[in-house]
Amino acid sequence: MYRFLIVIEKANGNYSAYSPDLPGCVATGDSRDQVARNMHEAIEMHVRGLLQDNLPVPVPHSSAEYVAVPSEAL
Repeated sequence: MYRFLIVIEKANGNYSAYSPDLPGCVATGDSRDQVARNMHEAIEMHVRGLLQDNLPVPVPHSSAEYVAVPSEAL
């Protein structure tokens, strides 16, 4: 099983997503749920293509974390 972080961003009128560990693998969608589904499909297709071409599948190194800054500190 492969597991990749995806980043979802709100754009002008839609959503976009990418995976820092899979350069060039991107997706868009009208909603957050749709872009997540589209990105899942894009990653499956991307990894399948790498395997079919006998290319290495990148080892995921990315992680995500939220940083909370108290509003009274600003």
